[in-house]
Amino acid sequence: MTFQGFTQADFDVFHIPGLEGRMEGIQGRIQPKFKELGDALVEDTAVLAGDEMFLHIAKHARRTVNAPVDTWMAICHNKRGYKQYPHFQVGLFDDRLFIWLALIYELPHKQAIAESFLKQVDQVRSLIPDDYVVSFDHMKKDAAAVADLGDKEWKAALQRFRDVKKVELLIGQNLPSSSPVLQNGPQFIELVRSTIQTLMPLYLLARSASAA
Repeated sequence: MTFQGFTQADFDVFHIPGLEGRMEGIQGRIQPKFKELGDALVEDTAVLAGDEMFLHIAKHARRTVNAPVDTWMAICHNKRGYKQYPHFQVGLFDDRLFIWLALIYELPHKQAIAESFLKQVDQVRSLIPDDYVVSFDHMKKDAAAVADLGDKEWKAALQRFRDVKKVELLIGQNLPSSSPVLQNGPQFIELVRSTIQTLMPLYLLARSASAA
């Protein structure tokens, strides 16, 4: 099967009540699409990164009561896991899809990455298109428009990312569930590929800071 895109029915999975029913929806409807999408993106991402990359699909294995409000796939250089490393994410809430370069709180080198970004804050800002958004918590829908963040706000955000353990840094795009591009498989793959390409210099900067 080739990736055909996401439909409203995929987003409606998050309105299914209860953990068991919602997980069945995620596993039956969304995860097969993540596999198709990931297979279409991993090789190109590896070429851009200059390193082998692997697909990870969120399993939500630790959940025993509360149903997930979102789900995602990740592309990362580590075969065993992704949360402790810079990685790319594509995922869904009930009303939107997100494409992120994700630097989340599990990163053991979060402070080093933040310092690296702060030292080159002007260059970091120049690499991010104004129509992108930034989030500081992957568990929430809240996202700030890059166009609304000036130099002062960027520095403050990066300092919080450095100093507060739970603060994360996610940079990329959010699309409403009604966006036509989501339903066109080839167009959506190209959009994700283009977003990853745009964010790759920041990914490589984060990887370099992690290894320092």
